[in-house]
Amino acid sequence: MIGIVIAGPTGVGKTELSLKIAKLLQGDIISADSAQVYRGMDIGTAKITEEEKQGIKHYMLDIVDPVEKYSVGNYQKKVDEILFEKEKENKNIILTGGTGLYIRSITDGLSDLPGADKKLRQNMEKFSDSELLTKLKELDEESANLIHENNRKRVERALEVCLLTGEKFSEISKKNIKNNNYKFLKLYLTRDRESLYERINKRVDIMMEQGLLEEVKFLYEKYGGEILKKINIIGYNELINFLEGNSSLEEGINAIKKNSRRYAKRQITWFKKDKDYVVLDIDKMSEEEIISEIQKLYSSKVY
Repeated sequence: MIGIVIAGPTGVGKTELSLKIAKLLQGDIISADSAQVYRGMDIGTAKITEEEKQGIKHYMLDIVDPVEKYSVGNYQKKVDEILFEKEKENKNIILTGGTGLYIRSITDGLSDLPGADKKLRQNMEKFSDSELLTKLKELDEESANLIHENNRKRVERALEVCLLTGEKFSEISKKNIKNNNYKFLKLYLTRDRESLYERINKRVDIMMEQGLLEEVKFLYEKYGGEILKKINIIGYNELINFLEGNSSLEEGINAIKKNSRRYAKRQITWFKKDKDYVVLDIDKMSEEEIISEIQKLYSSKVY
């Protein structure tokens, strides 16, 4: 079976194109967005609405509550189960999103890493971000250099694997095991950088108009700021800072825009490293040209 990956940075236009391709191929869509697995986090993650789905089946949305831990391993296992069923149905699949690690877990597989260790994780909570990163550097300098210093979740995971296995996370994580029979046509959507940043800024303004602040307030009252901050999703942390009196609303909104642009930049860097992606520049191609190119590429893979 052949599946299609539609990847790219936040705000580039993946959702719109995935719907058109799903209609064309009579396929189902699987989300590859690590933020959209959380229930109740809708506006801030730009989660597709029921109306916007246009009757197309979508998977991997609203999987867990924000209080629950969710990993790329959980994601891979569930999506592979979905693909097993879709293969029996001879169903076309469009895997779309901007979380590169989630996509790679399906297209290339994951290494056989140990599960989370509750005691070890609790012990890590005693240490600051910089202390954990320093410890990781001692055990696995390559991983420490690749992971952003503010990404505590990934630092903890890399350190956990090092301590549990006695091996370097950077080495063991390259030994991938793929658990589905789909082959993938991998498409990467891009735009002019300034055009992309303008779209991101505008999207944040639209989110605020749609009620993002009210959504964050509701989740804050339900779960508390500490739990939500641990998930580390852009749009929520910045407004929690406002709710806790650490910034003005304007500062919070500007921080969402800035952090979203930075995230897009990191996504671009991630996907550029994977040479299996076919690059489609939305600013240089019309919608008709893009869809025609995808049809041609897909047919060449199928036949």
